[in-house]
Amino acid sequence: MTWRGEPFSPTGDPEVDQVLETLAVQTAQFEEVGRRLSATLGRGEAEDGRVVVEVRTGGSLASLHIDPRALRLGSEALAEAILRAAKDAETNVASRAEAVMRPLLGEDEARADGDD
Repeated sequence: MTWRGEPFSPTGDPEVDQVLETLAVQTAQFEEVGRRLSATLGRGEAEDGRVVVEVRTGGSLASLHIDPRALRLGSEALAEAILRAAKDAETNVASRAEAVMRPLLGEDEARADGDD
């Protein structure tokens, strides 16, 4: 950090200033990851897309779409389809959340974008 062309030291101790600057950068990274995680959804489908489930990173249901044609399955088969779609959505959101968190774990940003 510089101020008027001179090194700026808020505390007067360059080592402490460096730690504080590093902490500020890490805090910003954590906040960004938190924002991205809260917006992350996982999606799962069953019965050729007639049942679609979306879940949030915490596992709560974000949306459920049941095509009217899926109602012909009967209650038991429909329930099983919903559970399959929900399980797929949970797997999907876990994978997406892991990708969002990779930069905090020191893993390559390119991998976080799905370039595995």
